Amino acid sequence: MKYIMPALAVAAFVSPVWAADMALKAPVAPAPPGWTGCYIDAGAGYGWFNQSQHTETFPGLVPTTFADTQDGGRGWLGRFGGGCDYQLTGGLSNFVIGAFGDYDVMGLNGANTLQSVGVGGTVGAPAVASETENNAWYVGGRIGYLVSPALLAYVDGGYTQTTFGQQNYTLLATGLPANAFLLSTTYHGWFAGGGLEYALNFSWLPIQGLFWRTEYRFAGYNSMDPQVLGAGASPGYAQHSTPYVQTATSSLIWRFSWH
Repeated sequence: MKYIMPALAVAAFVSPVWAADMALKAPVAPAPPGWTGCYIDAGAGYGWFNQSQHTETFPGLVPTTFADTQDGGRGWLGRFGGGCDYQLTGGLSNFVIGAFGDYDVMGLNGANTLQSVGVGGTVGAPAVASETENNAWYVGGRIGYLVSPALLAYVDGGYTQTTFGQQNYTLLATGLPANAFLLSTTYHGWFAGGGLEYALNFSWLPIQGLFWRTEYRFAGYNSMDPQVLGAGASPGYAQHSTPYVQTATSSLIWRFSWH
């Protein structure tokens, strides 16, 4: 009995210490990502545009043909932007709302076929020009739903503007310069899209707060009427153009508010 009591006293003293030590050494699960706050992003992707156009009188803008020509192009792009999000609370805590702005550096290349009026006479030779969408910018908002604490599915939309560079025409029959061109033109419009965003909640990453986003976006632009200019152009004609642009991008995001 005289040996049992000291042993019990030692056990009573050691057990809490041991338990506390074990608690301190127990692995702690990483905190879930936070969605409230601001971020910057950069990425790349692929895009393609379609353009419905016809030749018309200028001024007056009276079509000179009965049907539109459908042209288009495609290529790579880089996207840079930033924004701020807010994760709702209470019963709506799975929803995230936000506002953002993006800028695309683009190299979407295609061809623009000028209908056979407006080059080399009232009824002239068919001509074609290389066409490039150079850039676009967007400002808008989004709303998303947290499929899991680290995965956000969202839709977005807003206002956009894009610029197509100058187009210099060549004659289809000979490949020689037609001495006619369209000046660089800026289009205004709207966009809508959606995608997924995932928190890269990995302890081994050198920078915390990184997210990965993949998005599809459609942009519809208003019609413009750039005048056909140049020594080889018939006076008094323009091209009525309406572009539509689609992009698919993947971006890396650094969010300031990550836990």
